[in-house]
Amino acid sequence: MAALTVAAIGIVYGDIGTSPLYTMKSVFAPEHGLMLTPANLLGVVSLIVWGLILIVSLKYVTLILRADNRGEGGIMALMSLALLSVGRASRKYYPLMLMGLFGATLFYGDSVITPAISVLSAIEGLEVAAPVLQPYVVPLTVLVVIALYALQSHGTGGIGKWFGPVMLVWFLALAAMGIINILKAPEILAALNPWQALMFLDRNRLIAFIALGAVVLAFTGAEALYADMGHFGKTPIRLAWSLVVFPALALNYLGQGGLLLADPTAISSPFYQQLGAWSIYPLVILSTIATVVASQATISGTFSMTKQAIALGFLPRMRIVHTSAGEIGQIYIPLVNYLQLAAVLVAVIGFGSSSHLAAAYGIAVTATMLTTTILTFFVIRYGWRYNLLLACVATGLFLIIDFAFFSANVLKILHGGWFPLLLGAFLFTVMLTWKRGREIVFQNLQKHAIPLEDFLPSLFIAPPVRVPGTAVFLRGESDGVPHAMLHNLSHNKVLHERVVFLTIHIEEVPYVSAAERVRIQDLGHHCYQLNVRYGFKDEPDIPKVLELAADYGLAFEMMETSFFIARQTLISTPGSGMALWRERLFVAMSRNARGAADYYQIPANRVIELGTQIEI
Repeated sequence: MAALTVAAIGIVYGDIGTSPLYTMKSVFAPEHGLMLTPANLLGVVSLIVWGLILIVSLKYVTLILRADNRGEGGIMALMSLALLSVGRASRKYYPLMLMGLFGATLFYGDSVITPAISVLSAIEGLEVAAPVLQPYVVPLTVLVVIALYALQSHGTGGIGKWFGPVMLVWFLALAAMGIINILKAPEILAALNPWQALMFLDRNRLIAFIALGAVVLAFTGAEALYADMGHFGKTPIRLAWSLVVFPALALNYLGQGGLLLADPTAISSPFYQQLGAWSIYPLVILSTIATVVASQATISGTFSMTKQAIALGFLPRMRIVHTSAGEIGQIYIPLVNYLQLAAVLVAVIGFGSSSHLAAAYGIAVTATMLTTTILTFFVIRYGWRYNLLLACVATGLFLIIDFAFFSANVLKILHGGWFPLLLGAFLFTVMLTWKRGREIVFQNLQKHAIPLEDFLPSLFIAPPVRVPGTAVFLRGESDGVPHAMLHNLSHNKVLHERVVFLTIHIEEVPYVSAAERVRIQDLGHHCYQLNVRYGFKDEPDIPKVLELAADYGLAFEMMETSFFIARQTLISTPGSGMALWRERLFVAMSRNARGAADYYQIPANRVIELGTQIEI
């Protein structure tokens, strides 16, 4: 438990743990119009501390962690749980799917901005020590980011074990700096009274509302503790937050408040001025390492979410590389890595500073938090069967808080908030286009499908010549006779002595146990239907499935087994289906998608592909 808790400190809390680098400076940025007065300072610090209590401690650690999908968390898992709760027949199903999908795409925006703002804010410490170094901040940030993404293909197995201890040192440093500055200005402890936050909001009204858009930066990364639940479990995540992360963050924000009470001129960079000039360079080094760890967590989370989206049918199949022989969750997706690196570099170079990026950060975070709260309501109401009043009480307060923060960030759309929204809208369009395109392909196949239960009896009235070996035909859910089988009979005029129709079902759960993985149906004449069930976090591996089938009386000799796959060539036709530009986008994605044989780990030398054309 201790080892898991330390590991959780490194992976789960890296993002929220680096928020003290830029939050206070952003709240009192000149564009917000908030004056740095003792009363306002007490109100802001009070808002941050009580936000950590309400949003992170109560909402995520206490409530959201209970909404696990067979032990797994994250927006995709929560969406699947909500969809299962309401059922496919419900009118709420499709709107909930769209909401969850949009929340997931905003997570991608978050995962682009996190490395950019974190590394930028760490290296900006150099200009505090020596203003002459200011022109080198962006180039150094670019070098650090490129190095970070270049290392992804090697996996985190070697350095991952150091993430926890490094972040533990970071949080201890945050707590120590906080205590030192609290002792210098103990009057900052008045911020522990929530009345200070309420008075601040009442006194400043509009300006306070605008400032909320920056206050939310203190809570970025809260989604990570839910998304990483499957890796560590609830208890280590809760222990890490309660014993280390929350006390360190609260002390540091109070400490920065105490520093600013004593020296308002430190607002230019309150984090790096907590201990004086001697500490700036050591803090730059430590904060750079901490932000790299925080960035790594979001990059790994992006890979994991992409894999889930592929399994659920929202993205085309991509090449997935496993970087660890012992840990199934450690994966690397080359295409996602390069695209995300390009987006991060655009953010770093385009925005140029952590202050400018702060406006872009809040909208992605608050929209994802709002989506999570709404999905949780449907899980509590329809999944856990709580009465309506209790479900409203459990999520109502958090919904009001999330909506207030989201509304404050909407004001920043023109000042950078457009960036994650643009990324999210693009990915949302891509995912919906792929999902809809696959539905159209399925519908077109269904129009010409020959029911398998009718075809087989007619085939064996005058059976073709049967040749030695086993033929495995991949067959979609509810499909008729596989096109590859029809082509094989048409061209080769033969049938293997044993025929297996393989159908893969992706369930809306993270994992399916080995005992539930395989189901076999005897269709007669040495023909079999082999149904395989995977969860959206399972690793598809057909050779392993064939080994499991032996326990059900269907043994396979791989060197005597051939896999027949229909390679679909899609043709866009105007006047039906989707808009022409969406059809072309879908066709382009389909042509570049990873082959089914490769994705399901079927040995390449046992695969026979037969082409078929489909109009959409």
